[in-house]
Parts: sequence; structure tokens; C-alpha cells
Amino acid sequence: MAEVTSTIAPPNPRQIHLPRARLACEAGAEHGQSWQVDRDVIQIGALQSGDVVLTDPTVSRRHAEIVRTSSGVLLRDLGSTNGTFVGPVKIREVYLAPETRFRVGRTELVFTPEDEVIDVTPSVEDHFEGLVGASVAMREVFGILARVAPTQLTVLITGETGTGKELASRAVHARSHRPRGPFVVFDCGAAPDNLIESELFGHQRGAFTGAVDARPGVFELADGGTIFLDEIGELPLDLQPKLLRVLEQREVRRVGGTKTKSIDVRVVAATNRKLRDEVAAGRFREDLYYRLAVVELALPPLRSRLTDLPLLCQHLLRRADLSGRVMGIAPEVIAIFEAYHWPGNVRELANVVERAIPFSRTERVTIDALPEALRAAADSRRTRSTPSATLVSQTTVAAEAGQQLGEMPFKDAKDQMVEAFEREYLLDLLERHEGNVSKAARAADMDRKSITRLMKKHGIGRPS
Repeated sequence: MAEVTSTIAPPNPRQIHLPRARLACEAGAEHGQSWQVDRDVIQIGALQSGDVVLTDPTVSRRHAEIVRTSSGVLLRDLGSTNGTFVGPVKIREVYLAPETRFRVGRTELVFTPEDEVIDVTPSVEDHFEGLVGASVAMREVFGILARVAPTQLTVLITGETGTGKELASRAVHARSHRPRGPFVVFDCGAAPDNLIESELFGHQRGAFTGAVDARPGVFELADGGTIFLDEIGELPLDLQPKLLRVLEQREVRRVGGTKTKSIDVRVVAATNRKLRDEVAAGRFREDLYYRLAVVELALPPLRSRLTDLPLLCQHLLRRADLSGRVMGIAPEVIAIFEAYHWPGNVRELANVVERAIPFSRTERVTIDALPEALRAAADSRRTRSTPSATLVSQTTVAAEAGQQLGEMPFKDAKDQMVEAFEREYLLDLLERHEGNVSKAARAADMDRKSITRLMKKHGIGRPS
């Protein structure tokens, strides 16, 4: 239950802090009992689903909670009948120091932080669930995931588009204590703004035009499991306090409803934005950021771990070519891959490898199986110094392909050139904005969903 949030940014990680706390009962029905809790919010009361369950008849069902904030650890009374006291003082909320004694009803508790500080050491494995990599950067990520996954802590995963944030979240779920529970994905950047609230929290019949039936939200669907909030940085500002309330109270109320429902959900969030900058700019709530970033994990871009390329390619071939016909990648192809910047990261690599398999004439992927745009881009990026040079390379590609295009109907040739332009423009745009789809969309004066659609069309993939 510490206020420290460690950002793990390979290749120079040091330590991470796992927030934990112990509450011991010094007086009351549970005298002598203690509870170690690794949740972000510790709920105290008579409610059986709470973290510290007390049988004292003077304790309310939801009596008090202990919450980690950016300023410290906060004890908060939840409108209890008989109050929460520190010494003789009845409090509404107060920051806790180590070994602080407080009273709920007639029960006296002692708060003791028991944070675990972990030296980050690289895993000896070259994979973790669906993630693959032998580089130090990735093996450090695996080491962190192995320690964090079995806890109840909320995790914020950051990284560029295509670095594997959803795979990391699935790994957290698979190695947690709730792997048989549901794993529900919600993309905060894909849902229309006017429907995000009902998608998250559900709605009652007649709550709005078109709500012909009651419907549970993704938090209810994830009860007993894990919810992955993708692109959390895209969540509208007016919905952020509602999400914060759900994370703290562990209950949801449907749009148009009057009753709340308790939920037991592990939360993993992801973003390719720098949320600290978003907080400073007033576009993201600071209290929500600290609720999400109890443990913050940054995934490295592919260009910073090019030594993983052979291993990744073999993994992708095994996954994509079920016939086992294509067994490897030619060295000259690996050289092209190493020269390429990979703005779409591992997702783009996967699309390239999967696309090359049916065009491979031998048991290895050779240069002629690669998309023309990738070969041209790999060559041009060695000498390119300005974005305009991308257009020069496209003109060169067109000239080289002129005879072939000239044999095609005008419309087909035009469509092929437009598609080549779209892909090269998109790759350069994403590279210049470090994979941040929102920034790329603003720079191109395009809608974010249009960028996402083009990424899917050209095999760069949906952002994660």
C-alpha cells in the first residue's frame, strides 16, 4: 500500500515496489486476527465481499476503506453509522502513518505497510505465455510479470502500437489466481463517445433512445476475472470519475439504474500515450492515473530489441504456418528486417511474416516473398533524412513497376499505386509520432478511427 509507482523502462530497470499492507485487530470480536492485503483499495466492514470482514455489530457493511493516492495512504470513512476514529477524533478521511491505530465501531485496528521492494532480474526463459523474446529488455519484462501477475494489483502497461500490450495483459490473467474467470477486452478508443458509459457499466431498458433491453456492461461481464481497458488514455474526461468510483468501490450502477452491483474484477489498463503528460495537460485525472498505475510496466519497441528478430520470426512461422511447410527466414530477409524501423512493432512483423508464407517457394521466406513496399522502405530508410523522401521512394517504386502497371487496366493500376502511397504515408506518419495513433491522426488532420482502419487495411494492425 505504498505511494511509490515504479515505471519499468527497459533497458535500465532497477526495482519495482509491490504495495501491500497488514491490518491487525487489537480489540474487538476479531482480536488477534490480521489480514495482509495487496489490493489498491482495502475495504473494511461487515460485508462478506470486503477485504477485512468484521463481525462487530457496531461496524457498518461498508464502514471504511484505505486507499492509495499520489499523496499517501488515505483512511476514509464511508458514511458509517458509528464512525471511524483516530484516537478520540472522529474522522472523515486522514492520511495514515505506519503503525497508526484507528477504530471502526468498537473494533480497533493497526495499519502496517508491508511493501515488497523487488530487484528486477531477467527471467531465464525466452517466453512468457504469448510473449517471446531473449533480449535482456524482454526477459526483464517477463521477470516483472511473473511477480506482479499473482497479486491483485492494478497494472498499467505502456508502449507503442503493436508492442504486445494485450498479450501482456492476457499473460497477467493467465498467471493470476483467477485464470478460469473471464478475460474481457474493452477498447476505450473504439467505442463511440455517447455509448462508452453504457458499454462499460451497462444500461437499463429505456435508459436512452435505442435501449430496448437491459444489458450488462463489460465490468459485469468480467466479474470473477480480468478486464483489459485498452487505450485508456482515450477515455473522455467526463467519464473518468465514474471509472475511478468503480475501481475504488468495486461496484457498478447501470446507466438509468438505481441499484449497484458488487464486482470482483482485476484491472489491467494499457495506453500508448504518456499519461503523466496527459495529467499535466489536464486531459487525464491524476487520481485515476495513480489508481491505474499501481504497477506501471513499459514494453520496449521492436527497434530496440532487434536481436529478438530471429526468435520472433520462428515463433510467428510456427503459429501461422500450420502445415509446417515454411521452416525459417533467409539471412538476407533478416537483414532487411534489421534495417527497417517497424513503426507497427511486433504486430507489423507478424503481418509481414504471415503474408510472406503463401508467396514462399521454398522452406524459407526469401526476399521475393516480401511486400514491395517493405523492400523499398528498408532501402530508403538507410538514406532518408526527411519525410518528403518517402514520396521520392514511392515515385521510384512506381517507375520500376511501370511496365507491369502499364499492362494493367487503368483503374487497377491506379488502385495499386494509391494503396502503396497509403501504406508508405501511414508507416512514415506513425514512425514520426512514435506509434501514437492519436498524435498521428492530429498531424494528418484525420479522424483517429480512419487511421486505425488504414492500419488494419495495410496489415499494420489495430493499436493496442
